[in-house]
Amino acid sequence: MSPRANRKLTALCFLALLALAVFGCGAKETAQPTAMKRPAGSKPPVQGKRSSATSPPPQERLDFTGRKDPFRSYVVVTKAALPLPSLSANQLPIQKYEVNQFKVIGIIAGLEENRAMVQDPGGSSYVIKEGSLIGSRNGRVTKILPRYIEVLEQYREENGKIRNRVVKLTLPRKE
Repeated sequence: MSPRANRKLTALCFLALLALAVFGCGAKETAQPTAMKRPAGSKPPVQGKRSSATSPPPQERLDFTGRKDPFRSYVVVTKAALPLPSLSANQLPIQKYEVNQFKVIGIIAGLEENRAMVQDPGGSSYVIKEGSLIGSRNGRVTKILPRYIEVLEQYREENGKIRNRVVKLTLPRKE
C-alpha cells in the first residue's frame, strides 16, 4: 500500500469512529419528573411495611429446653486429669527416685537448648533437657540454666488436691 492510500484508510476509520460516537450514543435524555408540590406544613408520606414474613405474636417465646446445644463440646472434661503417681511398666528408670535424690553432674549450655547430666542414688547417669520427665511425682524439667536445673512436680495428694512444687537442683561448685 502506498502512503497516500494508507492516509485515506486512516481518515476513513477516524470518520467512522466519530460517526459511531456521535450517532451511536443517541440515548435520548428524558426529563426527570418534577416533584409534586405539597402544601406548606405537611409531612412527606411514609412508605408502608412491605414484607411477606410474618412475625410471631409478642407473647409467644421460643423454648429450647430439652434440645441439644450445637455449641457444646462433645468431649467431657473431667476434674481427675492427673493420675496418681505409681510404679508401672510405663515408667522410666529416671522416675524411680524422688527429685531431691538426684545429683547434677554437669550442665551443657548449647546454642539452641541446654542439656544436663544427672545421677540417681543408684549410680546411673541420665542426660536430660527441658521437658524431660524426672522423679517419682511426675516432675518435668522446666529450665536448665548454667548454675541450676528447675523441675516442676505436679501431684495429687490423698485428699484429692493437686499440688505444684518447684525443685531446684544446683550444680556443685568446684573447689
